Amino acid sequence: MINKFYKHSKDLIHKIKNLKSEDKVIGFTNGCFDLLHKGHLKLIAESKNSCDFLIVALNSDNSIKRLKGIDRPYENEQMRIESIARLVDVDAIILFEEDTPLKLIKLFNPQYIFKGSDYSELSVVGSDYVKSYGGSIKIIELMPGVSTTKIINEKNNG
Repeated sequence: MINKFYKHSKDLIHKIKNLKSEDKVIGFTNGCFDLLHKGHLKLIAESKNSCDFLIVALNSDNSIKRLKGIDRPYENEQMRIESIARLVDVDAIILFEEDTPLKLIKLFNPQYIFKGSDYSELSVVGSDYVKSYGGSIKIIELMPGVSTTKIINEKNNG
């Protein structure tokens, strides 16, 4: 299960090069994936339907604190890695410390970046770069009323 986790990007780059030499389609999505919920599962499953190898880039705990506040993440990065590693649709997991995954996108050169419909194609980090070599951005419809923030608020108020 945890063997899907790549601690170093160079190991994943090697894997991707081998897959691309076999004409496999590489997909990429990223996020906090804090409190894995059915909306996350839908995003991941629909992403995998469009590629052969799906990379999930996870914001590190420090990155999430900078983006979402001191009370987040709700689950630490090890817990989030383990939860996502259990998903059959996920082929690789990598953490990133930066606020955006642009550095990883430029290292991996995926054919697709997948994001939820709370993003527009133009607002997806790395969209211009991926399109420059013929890649695409795929926006996946969110599940209405499902979010980590809503789950946390309901737990705190319930």
